[in-house]
Amino acid sequence: MSTKVITLDEAVRRYTWDGMQYASGAALPVGSDAIAFGRELLRQKRRDLHAVFHANTQQLNLLAAAGAVARAECGFSGLEGFGFANGLRRAVEQGRLVLEDYSNLGMTLRLLGGALNWPFVPATVNIGSDLEYRRAFEPGIHPNRSKIPAVTDPFSGRQIGAFSPLRPDLAAIHVTLADSDGNAIMLGTEWSRFELSRAAKRVVLLADALVHTDCMRQYPNLVRIPGIIVEAVVYWPFAAWPQASPGMYDVDEAHMKAMNEALGSEQGAAAYFHDYVDSYADLDGYLERIGAGKRAELSNGATAFLLDPYRRWLLPHAEAQALSTGGDA
Repeated sequence: MSTKVITLDEAVRRYTWDGMQYASGAALPVGSDAIAFGRELLRQKRRDLHAVFHANTQQLNLLAAAGAVARAECGFSGLEGFGFANGLRRAVEQGRLVLEDYSNLGMTLRLLGGALNWPFVPATVNIGSDLEYRRAFEPGIHPNRSKIPAVTDPFSGRQIGAFSPLRPDLAAIHVTLADSDGNAIMLGTEWSRFELSRAAKRVVLLADALVHTDCMRQYPNLVRIPGIIVEAVVYWPFAAWPQASPGMYDVDEAHMKAMNEALGSEQGAAAYFHDYVDSYADLDGYLERIGAGKRAELSNGATAFLLDPYRRWLLPHAEAQALSTGGDA
């Protein structure tokens, strides 16, 4: 049978290129995100990316610190309880990255507009503030009338704004469970992964676990991303680490703090890249880098029960890896 499951390095080689508009970001700045995909982007030395993140995560923090992103658009740039994203801050302050700002709702609406193929999105938020009139991509113009231009509601005659829709070249989306056809279930906060999966021109899923398709048939109402819109599936346990994947593993608080501190300086970032980007050759090497003890600790958290209804369909690690190396997506 054909399968969409391929290796992570093949997914990045096949679906990414320098200068592309790349989207990720998912369940809040500390929740599920395809951070492992960002690590592989750096391993393959992608550059000049235009990053679209609904909310910043450690992935954008990492990419910015490495100088891989030239432009970024997001609705939130912190790391919640772990402080401001030091790698992102450093890149912006040094003039290596231009950061465009919208609200969280504004980013969701722009993704929805891309998903529905709208020419523009009627905007009733972000109006009357610097979010409307300040455009990082055109810093010399203020007030800038092109970021959220005024349009007239044809029914009421009221003046409102217009968001530009987002249609990224590629979205790398973290999911909890996927089958070999690309059907996916997300546990925990969905955030804007539904809209992002429909807005992007291509979608690659990073799944913490692979399951038999019978799991998707048992819970069809939970399949928020269907295989028909997915190009490829990457089996990569702990793909969101050091962030959390509800039901699979908790946030690694110690590593979140250490990682953000390291990315705050050029020397610290270089050491982090050496230890956690360039130090492994494959999935098993990546998991070994996290450590068996740490993985066990994070997997035994308060949300582990969320996975219980699906455990009977989980593919064993060796079988899932075999699908990856034998895939013909």
